[in-house]
Amino acid sequence: MQEDHTTPMSILANHPDEKELLIQIAADNQFAFRKLFTLYYQPLGTYIYRITESTELAEEIVQDVFLKIWENRTTLTKVQDFKAYLFIVSKNHTLNCIRKLAKERMLKNEWENTFLQDQGQNDLSNYYKLIDQAIDQLPPQQQKVYILSRHKRLKYAEISNEMNISSETVKKYLQLANGSITNYVRENLESVLLLLLFLNFF
Repeated sequence: MQEDHTTPMSILANHPDEKELLIQIAADNQFAFRKLFTLYYQPLGTYIYRITESTELAEEIVQDVFLKIWENRTTLTKVQDFKAYLFIVSKNHTLNCIRKLAKERMLKNEWENTFLQDQGQNDLSNYYKLIDQAIDQLPPQQQKVYILSRHKRLKYAEISNEMNISSETVKKYLQLANGSITNYVRENLESVLLLLLFLNFF
């Protein structure tokens, strides 16, 4: 029977020394973790790309998945089938990312349609100025991580090396930065809308 393209079985394969690697990783062996990462990085990226059709998103998800594996490394000795475990973690995280992106795009479209469409290009420019202002107000480390990730398109590992911080910290800073920027833009767009309504009313 032909395998469905949404399953990773034709892409991922168990490796003979995998169980020993998991035991070593559970004991905080970073070399073993890098070896496991090397074994699965490419096939897992290919599998996720088939779902997302985005190289950038696939790379980010793979890095997130392995960060999650490392953070929960003490439980790896209980994993009987790592391939199945990796599939479940990857699929769940991929679906969550797709839902989050869809929600962010919907909010962005709502902002642009509701607040900006009737006001012309100048207000669209003001919208992007708000984003720049939000970035400027970030703490220095968060700001640098955000710029390296979103503007220079560096991966977690590359940012980690450049800033001499862990990949886990890179991910945390990026999440905090995204949250701060989103809140800043939303709050200020709402203020702009209220001001426009007030001026038009009077």
